[in-house]
Amino acid sequence: MNKVYKVLATASILAMAAMPMAANAQDVPSGSAPENKQLIQNQVKVVPGTMGQITDFVNDKTGKFITVTGRGLETTDQDQIILAITKDTKIVDAKGTTVPLKTIMDEKKVVKAFYSPNITKSLPARGTALTLVVRDQSFTAIDGKVTEVRDGSILVKGTDLYNKFEEEIVLHFADKATILDQDRKAIAPGDIKKGMSIRAFYGPAVAMSLPPQSTTNYVIVNADSEDGNPGDISELTAGTEGVITEQKDGQITVIGKKFEKGGVNYVVLSVDEKTQIVDEDGKALTKDALQTSSHVEATYGPVMAMIYPAHTHADKIAVKKAESVKIEGIVKASDRTSKDQVYVHVGSDDSNANDVILNITEDTQVIPVIGGEPALRAGTKIIAFHSPIMTRSLPGITNAEVVIVTSDEDAIKPR
Repeated sequence: MNKVYKVLATASILAMAAMPMAANAQDVPSGSAPENKQLIQNQVKVVPGTMGQITDFVNDKTGKFITVTGRGLETTDQDQIILAITKDTKIVDAKGTTVPLKTIMDEKKVVKAFYSPNITKSLPARGTALTLVVRDQSFTAIDGKVTEVRDGSILVKGTDLYNKFEEEIVLHFADKATILDQDRKAIAPGDIKKGMSIRAFYGPAVAMSLPPQSTTNYVIVNADSEDGNPGDISELTAGTEGVITEQKDGQITVIGKKFEKGGVNYVVLSVDEKTQIVDEDGKALTKDALQTSSHVEATYGPVMAMIYPAHTHADKIAVKKAESVKIEGIVKASDRTSKDQVYVHVGSDDSNANDVILNITEDTQVIPVIGGEPALRAGTKIIAFHSPIMTRSLPGITNAEVVIVTSDEDAIKPR
């Protein structure tokens, strides 16, 4: 364990070096001294931060945003926050080396996200990322109840914070474990009782015994309070209204607009015998009605696997009469397009008979590659779903409903 603490201490020091700070110095005129002859020192304030995994990613016309889910670095910091990624955001490892955002998400790496103190009062809060420091070591967390209290450890049964799998694990308290109550006040391990709700962070090492065992150094007790702390489950129905862009292995992918009550614009839904499938009039349908390009209104619970795109179970799917047209092609430069239009060469041959000009409106959902830009530049390979209503010109002009970027490697780079 000494080696682990040494690595963590080194990473923390380097992270502090990469972390933005705000200094507020009191000016003292040269040649003068305060009457009390006490030294006036610079006051340094560390910016707030959240440590965890990136559990959502949005890249659209409004900007690039990530959701970091985990725990606040200080008791007053956010356990979950949506952060805008700007050109000034630094994304580095503990040594200061730049790390691609795509790598962090693909490898599910843990980050320390530092952000401006100016955040919204929404749940989750929103702010602007200043620096993301990628940790060498990862961790996971469990939301659950204590089913047994042992000497120096607890048995917890619940769900993984990030993949939402049910699990049961024995957690041993590290020597300097931080244990907080729901008011974020420090308590002792002995204060944890059977039946209490907790969120506990552990790993990366897990002994594959039955049940598995690991060491925790951070526990939040009674995490199911009503103030928005971890474990709070909203009763509001979440959902997405959009287009089925893929179906396979008992799952459908829906991209569109999230409900006002909650949801995401890009979700993978598991469909089984518990899923209610109906038409617009409420008549029962079978799974066969869930076809690619179909328009649907899908509702689901608030519990999701915190990965990108989000994964969850579909409670109800209403299939609409409308359908989109699916095309695959490459964005081409053209003097036939105007602002907010893209020319798409459809197919792999030289014929332009099937080419389409897509109107990119405020309702169009553009899904870039992870870490990529939402701009649809010439050379970008896409899959698009557009309205069946099209002009009779050549090429036809229509409204794009969903555009999925499959590759931007050959896209023309901006000067």
